[in-house]
Amino acid sequence: MAKCEWCSSEKTKAVTDKVYWELPDGTKAIQIDETPAVHCLDCQMTYQTEVITKEIEDQLFLIDTKKLGKVVTFEELMAQPRLLKRNYFDFSS
Repeated sequence: MAKCEWCSSEKTKAVTDKVYWELPDGTKAIQIDETPAVHCLDCQMTYQTEVITKEIEDQLFLIDTKKLGKVVTFEELMAQPRLLKRNYFDFSS
């Protein structure tokens, strides 16, 4: 596991966590259960990596979010059929 992004400790472990995400259109927020996360054993911070954050944000741009309930697992979210092949609004790569 990598160093903690908050305190730089090397005592981290991979976990899953519940996160809340606002949909790109701003109509509602959803709960995403079993989301991959990093937990630091020193500072006790639990967070998502930039990679996971980008995966969630991209997926929410590419699917019909009206079909999502208030609660979804990370796996269910990522399995939703995409309307577009990629996020054409992401100019970071």
